[in-house]
Amino acid sequence: MTGTEAAGDDELFVLTAALLTPAQFPSVLGDDFPAACAALGLEPLGSGYGLVFGQDGGGARWTVAVDDVSLVAVAIASWDCGMEYDLSPPERSVVAALPGWPLALAVSAPGVPAPHDPEDDGPDDDGSDSLGPVLSPPDAEEWGPAQRRLGADEIGRQWATWRGQLDEQSGAESFEGTQGELHPGVRKVIDALHGYVAEPPPLGRVRSAFATSEARTLRADGPGWSFVARTDDIAFLLLDEEPGEVLPVGRGVELPGLLESLDKLAVRPS
Repeated sequence: MTGTEAAGDDELFVLTAALLTPAQFPSVLGDDFPAACAALGLEPLGSGYGLVFGQDGGGARWTVAVDDVSLVAVAIASWDCGMEYDLSPPERSVVAALPGWPLALAVSAPGVPAPHDPEDDGPDDDGSDSLGPVLSPPDAEEWGPAQRRLGADEIGRQWATWRGQLDEQSGAESFEGTQGELHPGVRKVIDALHGYVAEPPPLGRVRSAFATSEARTLRADGPGWSFVARTDDIAFLLLDEEPGEVLPVGRGVELPGLLESLDKLAVRPS
């Protein structure tokens, strides 16, 4: 892939990619699609973007946003299937070239220096920073909104593991129907989710993904919290105010109907 002017007209060695669409976006960037786009200085176009992560010839990290979402989606699907795919978006599809990576990547391009932040060439004629803010992943040693959302991502990916651990510890029976008594934050989030049903939140704040032939995985986020649930099961909740804690939310009589309503308004991958 040919680099852009921001990358010094140097070749970009593509390492991996991600989608930035209403239904699928790196949650580390924000609670919803508009917020994730804003974190990268991009307009929240309904069609979304593809994010390409790579290094230039000097080893510097770059994130390139392209408007050819289908091309990036095909590349990701191919890689997930263990197939090779040469992701080389045409330069006309490049929307922005941003220094750094917003995600922690454990890969690097062969034959170039180790990944590092690009060097700033100095201020432009108007005195502004020519490079702009450098993207970087959140500190894994701290706890905040980004880490909370990453934790929810992990629960969604490893649902069976987390559910099994809960069953081993106490079983769902210990919190069935007690959403408001477990933790004050649980009731607050349940009320916020009912609010989403009454008045739809920003695009991507509630997302639905395939779980099984009869169930969906729901993900919802809000100020200070992240919620992960299976439509046929319980939910897990993470709060900014509770570093590293994962709170189970039993189905009771309230959760099934709420999950059904959330799934109807959620955005889904196309």
